[in-house]
Amino acid sequence: MPVAVRHERRRGEILRSALDVFVEEGFENTTFQKIADRCGITRTTLYIYFKDKKDIFNYSIKSLLAKVEQSILDIGRDSSLSSVGKLSGVLLDIFRQLEENRRLLSVVLDYSGLLAKGGGDPASCVRRRTIRLRHILTSLVIPGVESGELKPLSLKTAGDFLYGFIEAAIFRLVVLRQENVGELRETAVFAIRGLASGEPG
Repeated sequence: MPVAVRHERRRGEILRSALDVFVEEGFENTTFQKIADRCGITRTTLYIYFKDKKDIFNYSIKSLLAKVEQSILDIGRDSSLSSVGKLSGVLLDIFRQLEENRRLLSVVLDYSGLLAKGGGDPASCVRRRTIRLRHILTSLVIPGVESGELKPLSLKTAGDFLYGFIEAAIFRLVVLRQENVGELRETAVFAIRGLASGEPG
């Protein structure tokens, strides 16, 4: 097995173990040593993969966002789907990925609370992390509006509309501790159908 593949596989194992520690201990009480212990490696070995616990945390978030973004792009390229079908498919897939990553989202909430307590600005931190995601979501609306399949609406409104469903899903999964977003799926699909112009493109 190539060294790079082994390195990435080991990095993935570390991320999974680190997530267990973050969930059990909370972000503040998690230490690099606790993560190394859970992985069964020394801190020196752990430094080969990550520089500190925040680096591990950030890498986890980047990995999730990268998967979500790739999924959106893949659905967006599917020429067999209408604009409404693409938007519905994207939200449903994001909901699925959020459900699968509930534990990581709970750590993000914990970290946001610590950031706010320390005088930081969690809102700007989230905006920075999700600006690319918002842009990709909004880009799915443009062809639908241009073809007349979707009602005319501002891109900012469209982005806020779509992202609002993602925030609602995160709230239900992390704050309300629901196992899944259930009925939010039907609500999202119903709302997106309301964006259709009702006129042929």
